Amino acid sequence: MTPRERVEQALRGGHTDRVPFTIYECMIPQCAGERQLRNRGCCIVHRLPVFTTHRPNVKTVQEVYWEGERKFTRTRYETPHGALSTLSEDGGFTSWRHELLLKRPEDYAAIRFLLRDEVYAPAYAAYARAEAAFGGDAICRANFGLEPMQELISGGVMGMQTYCEEWMERRDEVLRLYEILVANRRKIYPLVAQSPASHANYGGNVTPEIIGKENFEKYFVPHYNEAAEVMHRHGKLIGCHFDANTRILAPAIAGTALDYIEAFTPAPDTDQTLAEARAAWPGKVLWINFPSSVHLQPDAAVEQVAFDLLEQAGPVDGLLVGITEDMPPERWPHSCLAIMDGLDRHAREHPARYAP
Repeated sequence: MTPRERVEQALRGGHTDRVPFTIYECMIPQCAGERQLRNRGCCIVHRLPVFTTHRPNVKTVQEVYWEGERKFTRTRYETPHGALSTLSEDGGFTSWRHELLLKRPEDYAAIRFLLRDEVYAPAYAAYARAEAAFGGDAICRANFGLEPMQELISGGVMGMQTYCEEWMERRDEVLRLYEILVANRRKIYPLVAQSPASHANYGGNVTPEIIGKENFEKYFVPHYNEAAEVMHRHGKLIGCHFDANTRILAPAIAGTALDYIEAFTPAPDTDQTLAEARAAWPGKVLWINFPSSVHLQPDAAVEQVAFDLLEQAGPVDGLLVGITEDMPPERWPHSCLAIMDGLDRHAREHPARYAP
């Protein structure tokens, strides 16, 4: 099987000759070490858009400037209800957001206009070309954007701390933004479902300590199910990037129509082991993130953790091991090869579990 075929099979809960190992396209540079990983069957996950977003009635101006060696981008949005702005800093492998849209209560009207002005259009050609070009070495994934409520928290609107304050002080205003985002997402569902993508992620990075069980069930679960219904009509798969603690959300996640749970990070980095997650979500594919803290251990320990995770998982069908978080630059070539050693050793020592 090619790396892509292995991932596609596992994503549908099918049987593979070994547990797939995947890495996001931005996690490692294109180099000899990356080539070695791909030669051994590592599949690169390219996250690509299948739709564009345009705001025809909002004037957007960007200013890029430097302070010493630090690069900043100021983005200004001009609406009939006032101007908004954001400030971000280029961190190389990431970006840091110093200012978000909401700075004072008077900004809500402009933000509502900004969000309502979004127009979406399909953008399938580039995605299809990329998928054909990568062939069996990589798999492409689409996305819907963040869940409506999560967009307010980890999108560009207000950030987590401000969200918590606004939820207590001006909840009606927060919910007005949420309803606009719900309507926006419903326009996106068919665009993703009708795209060339075989699967797509819907949001993620949900923090249960912030959201809580009740609000998760009320403001998150219905949108997973609504998007899943549209995706399933077109034979497509849908998952979510649950990379934080999931214990209190586990029953609600189990009841969703999501096909796979992506980026689930087992203990010791979160509050559930892989065995517990398998028991909590028996009908769902698990596409885990290898625990980030383990990358700092010696290679032999990394290999053993990879092996032990598969031992915990029980049946290996519907299981994928991925890297969805940044790794220490000096460790990734050794750690990733050690993970693959552990996965391969498991296949050698348990041939019956991988037999056709």
